Amino acid sequence: MAKSGDLKLTTRGDREIVMTREFNAPRQLVFDAFTKPELIRRWLLGPDGWSMPVCEVDLRVGGKYRYVWRKDDGGQEMGMGGVFRDIDKPKRIVNTENFDEAWYPGEAIDTTEFTEKGSRTTVTQTVLYVSREARDGVLKSGMESGVRRSYDRLEELLASSSTGRGASSTATEARP
Repeated sequence: MAKSGDLKLTTRGDREIVMTREFNAPRQLVFDAFTKPELIRRWLLGPDGWSMPVCEVDLRVGGKYRYVWRKDDGGQEMGMGGVFRDIDKPKRIVNTENFDEAWYPGEAIDTTEFTEKGSRTTVTQTVLYVSREARDGVLKSGMESGVRRSYDRLEELLASSSTGRGASSTATEARP
């Protein structure tokens, strides 16, 4: 299956990473994939070989989210969470980002925008770090390959959701 778009990762200023990817799906469906736990669990996994046993989302300003990933061949876990600061459904989400075992200093601020043109949606995620050093450390971590793989999974999920099965059936099938 051909991908709608490839991940574009750039830096802006001294402290930001900007990731952009186009998907062949309507904005509401893409927004749902970013905000509904039963869908998030199916694509936001980073490299192959990880699962997400914990995925909690209280999608409201002041609400919290929490993700825990588990490596399938050894049980190593990585957790993170944050607070939603702004939500403009289905256009934009702003939230904080904190890892349980901080691998970069401070708290990051994520702004995710969903722009629809025709039946395609461009996702632009801007991550603001506390320092240039924090941003550069994240860039050197290999996170780009994990984001790329997750977005490829999202593309597959969206394709299955828009080919007659519908997002609601996809969500139902994803329940544990």
